[in-house]
Parts: sequence; structure tokens; C-alpha cells
Amino acid sequence: MDFLKIYFSGSIRGGRKDAIIYRQIIKYLKSFGTVLTEHVGDNYTADFGEAGFDDSYIHNRDIDKLLASDVVIAEVSTPSLGVGYEIGMAVEHHKPVLCLYRQQKGKKISAMIAGCKELTVVEYNNTDETKKIIEEFLEQIGNL
Repeated sequence: MDFLKIYFSGSIRGGRKDAIIYRQIIKYLKSFGTVLTEHVGDNYTADFGEAGFDDSYIHNRDIDKLLASDVVIAEVSTPSLGVGYEIGMAVEHHKPVLCLYRQQKGKKISAMIAGCKELTVVEYNNTDETKKIIEEFLEQIGNL
């Protein structure tokens, strides 16, 4: 297995209710390589953790990291314009993308994500399930 550069995507400004889940997934992802966006799971991002940086800087920094990545793992349970944008960019640049989604009463995953054949979209119930899903995804794309 090569040491992967992993871009993890999760909602920041769209809502931080899943930050604990992001941290757990990121911790597991680190066993496969470098998580370029480890800050997505940090507590400080609840305050956006971007003090002193303008939006253009954040955009360019994150796109540079996305383009440098080998794979994109996105937790898409909390709708986020930014996460959708990152997923679209990853597809455009032919990056393998795994979208993890927790079923929630009264909510459906976006058809733009669920209907995109270039994405692997998998529903899970708890973070223990994400470990097997991630491992199977990495095996499937040849990075494990």
C-alpha cells in the first residue's frame, strides 16, 4: 500500500453537529496515510477556525489540497454547499470519492450526490461501520 494523501470533507459552516463523527473517521483514515484536511474534525472549526484568513485564501488552500490528494472521503449527512463543491471538483479531476451518509428520519441525501455514478455513496449507522466501508473502498480503488 502506498502512503495515501487523503482529502476529508465535512460540513464546517453548514453545521458542526457531526464534528465528533468527523474526528473519529479522520483518526481511522490516518492509519492509511496523511489526512490533508485534519482540521475539519477539530473543535476550533466550530468558530470556523479561520480567523485572519479571507475566503479566497481558504478556497485556494483547500482546492490545492484537494488536487494534491489521492482520494476524497466526504461525510455528507449534514448538507453543505462547500462539501458539494469539493465533491464536484474531485469528480471533475477524476479523484476517487467515497461519500458516507447516515440515514436520518425526514432527511434524504441530495440526488446530485446519490445519482452521480462517479461517486461511491454508502450509508452507515455508526462510525464502526465506516471502518469496513473505507477499507472496502480503498481495496476497490486499488489503494489498499
